Formats: sequence, structure tokens, C-alpha cells
Amino acid sequence: MNREDFPILDSGIIYFDNGATTMKPKSVIDSVVDYYSNYTANAHRGDYDSSLKVDEEYEKVRTKVRNLINASRDEEIIYTSGTTESLNMVVFGYMKKVLKEGDEVLLTKSEHASNLLPWMVLQEEIGIVIKYIPLDDNYCLTIDNVKGMISSRTKVISIAHITNVIGDVRNIEEIGKICSEHNILLVVDAAQSIGHIKVDVQAANIAFLGFSAHKMLGPTGIGVLYGRYDLLQELEPLKFGGGMNAFFEEDSRYELKEIPWKFEAGTQNIAGVIGMGKAIDYIQNIGLEKIHEYELKLKKFAVSKLSEIPNIIIYNKDTPSGILTFNIDKVFSQDTAVFLNRFGISIRSGNHCAKILKDEIGITNTCRASFYLYNNEEEIMKLAAVLKRQDEIYDNIV
Repeated sequence: MNREDFPILDSGIIYFDNGATTMKPKSVIDSVVDYYSNYTANAHRGDYDSSLKVDEEYEKVRTKVRNLINASRDEEIIYTSGTTESLNMVVFGYMKKVLKEGDEVLLTKSEHASNLLPWMVLQEEIGIVIKYIPLDDNYCLTIDNVKGMISSRTKVISIAHITNVIGDVRNIEEIGKICSEHNILLVVDAAQSIGHIKVDVQAANIAFLGFSAHKMLGPTGIGVLYGRYDLLQELEPLKFGGGMNAFFEEDSRYELKEIPWKFEAGTQNIAGVIGMGKAIDYIQNIGLEKIHEYELKLKKFAVSKLSEIPNIIIYNKDTPSGILTFNIDKVFSQDTAVFLNRFGISIRSGNHCAKILKDEIGITNTCRASFYLYNNEEEIMKLAAVLKRQDEIYDNIV
């Protein structure tokens, strides 16, 4: 689908590591080059034409993000460096203020490090209690298991919308309804879902949500923190400096700007913001529903082809996303990845920043092929053909 829009594919690479980062369409690349070539200036700093154009383009993207996730107002959209910074802002800028010793935060063992480590640090610092919601036999999160873990001390549920290894799609609207009934804050890591399926922060009663542009066709180093406006009023900035203050005096009096600018200290990744806006346009023009249907078609095809190959273990045949996690029996995942690379096929190997998922699936390292809109069945056939030659692995990597 739309392969001609992605210049890097002309190299012949077969790229199945879209869960880590996606390729960039020409429209995104051109928008970044246009900014650097024709109207480079800082945002909200100048009173000359190019600076005013930057201001306009920079703030237009906030509206595009609001519409993408159905936020209630532009001010609920904060630019960050990506999902990791967004979740750290939530934990240390808000939760550290409102949570108390003994308060419970519900996570799962399939979460990415960015949605685990900050909570672990907060547990050390103020004594919150982390509890892990059990996964079912397919390593997926069920509504019944969510309900079964809630107690009177539960204050937060913090989960990925789609997990980055198993690829299970969580029913965040139903979970959001449960959170509303129990006065629980729902925090969502949308890194793996934002460019693949619809995210509606109001319908899901989401308190905070983070995502990264580079996983949805945009540039690296830019992302978003969404926060419900009433909660953002209590969020403390983690960075202080230029652009986020209204004034400061030598007697240490100071005043910060309004939301969202109070959270955007220093010079932001302006080119990244502009590129993210073009990525949103690109995805919206195709349609998330169409993208998701196509990914599921590729996943089903890949499962059928790899299932025919001896010694291939697939861990997530039935999860409704474009993520396929597998191993060759008794072969280290990185050896498999290195072997595939010899044939121009790029996959991810290792623990995928989900280092305690091993407690659930019983293995530390896996191979992950993650599909996106520019992949096709011909590429999957080539992957299967190389995996059939698995007896050659050690001859090729030694």
C-alpha cells in the first residue's frame, strides 16, 4: 500500500521493524526540509515573517493532534520528545504529588520499560504499591482480570493500548468505564496504537496518554502528552527555562505561562512538530480503519506461512495487530535476526524493552516482525523462504 511514497524502500530493504520505528513518506521528509530550507526560525520568539509562519505551523499541529485523538481542546496537547518523556511527566509531575504511601497502581508484565521504570522509581520514593494484572493463557489482558485486581486502594491503571511484543489490543474504552466507576485514573501508552487504530481519549475516559511521532510515520524526537485539562492544571513542569515563563525577577518571583506552553521549556523540536503534522495528514488521508484491516491481512498471511515451517514457534497468532512474535526452536533470537539481515530482511530481536514479560511467556528473547501499511505479501513470502533455510544460520553468522 502506497509504497511509492517511501523513498527508503527503493533500496530494496524488507523492513519488518515498524514497532521500533516506521519509515517516513516523502511528504513528511519534504515538510522537514522545507522548514530548514525556507523558513527556519524559533517558535513564539520573533516578530518577523518567518518566525510568525513557524508559530502558525507549530500551533496548527496541536489542532491536528487534538482531532486525531478527540481531545476536548488544543491546550490538552503538550509537545514532548516522545512517549518516554510523556510518561515520566505523568509519574513525576503529577502522580508524585497526588499519590500516597500504600496507594496501588495496576500495571501488566507486558508493559514497555517506559511504563514500568517510572512507577518502580516512584514506588521507591514514596511507597506506592505496584500490582500486576495477570494475563490470560494467550498473554492478553482481559476485562475480568482488570476487575479482579481493583481494590479500595487502587488509584491508577497504567497500560499500553497495544503491547509491543504480544500485540494484544486492550479494550481501553471498557477499562476507562471501569476506572470512572471506581474513581481510578487511566494512563495509556499509545506508542503502538496511535498510527494503527482509533484512539478516543474522551470515549475511553483517559486521564493521560502519551505517544511518539516516529512510530506513526513522523520524525524522531517528537511526541505528545495528552492530559485532561483539569489534571494538567495540577501537573508540575519537570523542565524550567525559556519559553515557559511569563516573567521572573531577581528576588526569585516568577510566573509561568498558561497550559500547554508552561510544559514546553526551551526550543522545541520544531521540525519534528511540523513533520508530525504531515504524518497525521498522511494517516488520516488513508484512514486508520483501512490501515488496521490491511495490517491484520498481512498478519494472518504471515501466520499461515510461518506455521508451515518446521521449528517455528509463534507466540501471538491471534492478537489483532500487525505484530508477529516468534522464534526458531533452540536458536537465539539475535542469531535469527543476523541471519535474516544477510538477506536484506530487518526484524527486531531481544526482549523489546519488556524485560519482565519473560515471567509470563517463559522466555527472555524473541524475534518480532511488525508490519505496516507499506509492507506486502511478497515480502512475507521472502521472510518465510529464508526461515526455511534455518539449517544455514550458523554458517552465515559465524
